[in-house]
Amino acid sequence: MIHSRLTSKAQVTIPQAVRRALGVKPGDELAWEIDGDSVIVTRAGAPDMFLGNFSTFTEWDTEADREAFRDL
Repeated sequence: MIHSRLTSKAQVTIPQAVRRALGVKPGDELAWEIDGDSVIVTRAGAPDMFLGNFSTFTEWDTEADREAFRDL
């Protein structure tokens, strides 16, 4: 098991083995999910890879669609 310590400023260093396993680097966002007395940490952003990219979905490439998703 990999351990790290919570600082007095509520900060935690993500251990190198975890950063490698998640494929994250400085500036990347993480998602935290509470599951009972456990927390699941994943890379954030992967499911949103198509947001704002309607070029691959021509059936959704209307002005109404672009307006609806403009601020996401």
